[in-house]
Amino acid sequence: MCEVAFTYFFRDSQTLELIARDALPGLRGHRYIHIWDAGCAHGPEPYSIAIVLRENMTHFLFRNVRIHATDIDTCNQFGKIIERGVYPESEVKRIPPDIKQKYLTRTDEPGYFRIDDEIRSSIEFTQHDLLTLKPIRTGLNLIVCKNVLLHLSPAQRVSVIKMFHDSLREGGFLVMENTQEMPGRAQDLFQQVTCKGQVFRKVSAHATERMAA
Repeated sequence: MCEVAFTYFFRDSQTLELIARDALPGLRGHRYIHIWDAGCAHGPEPYSIAIVLRENMTHFLFRNVRIHATDIDTCNQFGKIIERGVYPESEVKRIPPDIKQKYLTRTDEPGYFRIDDEIRSSIEFTQHDLLTLKPIRTGLNLIVCKNVLLHLSPAQRVSVIKMFHDSLREGGFLVMENTQEMPGRAQDLFQQVTCKGQVFRKVSAHATERMAA
């Protein structure tokens, strides 16, 4: 039987805070902001990211945010769940009460909540396998990849991170789970921007060549 991976909203609030504090200032200077949440499961993570961004952005800036949520989705059902934006109480109860009141409403079905339309419209879901090493697009401003890389072999991990580097625009950010350190063979590609978490900024190809010289 195929089961949906369990996760919940605001699961890693520390990383969400780091995105708002360390990555968001570098995103505001762009007219269009493209974010890739790689390994999104059935949606709580990309929706959490969208809510945090909306809390720190004006409506006019946020309307140009597009979060590309992807997962291998062997169940072939994540897209339907994310599109509906309806989740049970057990998955939304860790959202701070004031935030929950702003962006979620109760549905007619007892114990379920629907995500606000403004937040839902910022997310699009695509089935994607990271090991194809084909990015969903280039010119990305931010990539979030948590709880995925630890399931890959060391060589696969490096290949995926190099693919992330190539798909980011100059100065773009990569955020990983706190338990996942940057592999040695990829360290020249990114600069860690905070000692409090795994938030990295892309090092340009020219800078990488100078360091290697």
